[in-house]
Amino acid sequence: MRFDLVDLRLFLAVIDAGSITHGAAEAGMSLPAASERLRDMEASGEVLLLHRGRRGVSPTEAGEALAHHARAILHQMAQMRGEIGRYAKGLRSTIRILANTAAVSEFLPERLGAWMRANPQVDIELKERQSPDIARALAAGFADIGILSSTAGTEELILRPFAIDRLVAVFAPDHDFAGKKQLRFAELLDHHFIGLMDGALQRHIEMQAMRLGAKVRLRVALRSFGGICRLAGKGAGIGIVPETAARHWKRTVRMDFARLSDEWATRHLSAGIHSGAELTPAAQSLFEHLTADNCA
Repeated sequence: MRFDLVDLRLFLAVIDAGSITHGAAEAGMSLPAASERLRDMEASGEVLLLHRGRRGVSPTEAGEALAHHARAILHQMAQMRGEIGRYAKGLRSTIRILANTAAVSEFLPERLGAWMRANPQVDIELKERQSPDIARALAAGFADIGILSSTAGTEELILRPFAIDRLVAVFAPDHDFAGKKQLRFAELLDHHFIGLMDGALQRHIEMQAMRLGAKVRLRVALRSFGGICRLAGKGAGIGIVPETAARHWKRTVRMDFARLSDEWATRHLSAGIHSGAELTPAAQSLFEHLTADNCA
C-alpha cells in the first residue's frame, strides 16, 4: 500500500467536500485524473475507501482511518517545512491564501501591498473560495492563511478580526428603491439581477435565494464590481456588491445603493490559521500584518 502526499491531499479534499468533482478542483486536478488516483489508492490497498452515491461521497471505516492519519502526516509536513524554513535565507517562498470574494476584490490588494514590497522574496498564491470551504481547506493543510466569515466551522482555527463586509443593493438613481437606506433581500427577488461571473459571492447570494424558495433572475454576469455598478446605474437590473465597492464607484457612476438588512449580509471577516500549523516565518509575518490593529 503506497500513498504519496498528493494522494493524501486529494483524499482529504474529496471527503471534506463530499464530492470527487469539488475535491479534485480543490486539489488542482482534473476530474478524470482524480478519479483514477482514488481508484488506484483503493486497488493498491485492496480496500474500499469511499462510499459513492448520487448525493456525493463519504468515507468508509477504512477511509475514516486513512483520513485521520493523512491529517496527522500533512500537519507534520507543514511543521517540518516551517522549522526548516527558519534556516532558509534568500530563497523564494510562496504563501497560500484563500479568501472570499469581498476580501479578494476589496480588502486584500491594499493590505498586501506594503508587506509584499517589504518582502520581495515571497510570492502569494491567492484563491477565491466560500467561507466554509476555506475553513475545511485550512484544517486539511491546503492553505496557510484564510480570510473567512467567523461563523464558518472555525473550531480548529485561530482567528483574528480582519474587516466587516456589508453587502448592499445597487440600482439606478431613478429606480423605485432610490432613496431607501435599507432593503430586505426578499424585496429584490421580483427584479432582474446583474451578477458576478463564477464568484463565491454570487454562489452565496443564490444560496440565500434558494432558502427563501426563490431563484435569482440573472440578466447578465460580469467579472467585476465596477461593471455591476455601472450597468445597474444604467437601469439594467439590480446588483449586490460590498459597500466598500459601492461607495468607491458612486464617485464616478450615477447610481444609488441601500444596505441589505438581512443578518447574512453583514459578515465579520477574520484572518485565520490552523491551530496546529507551524507557519513559516514569512507566513507568520503576513498573518500578523493582516491582523494588526491599524488594519482592522
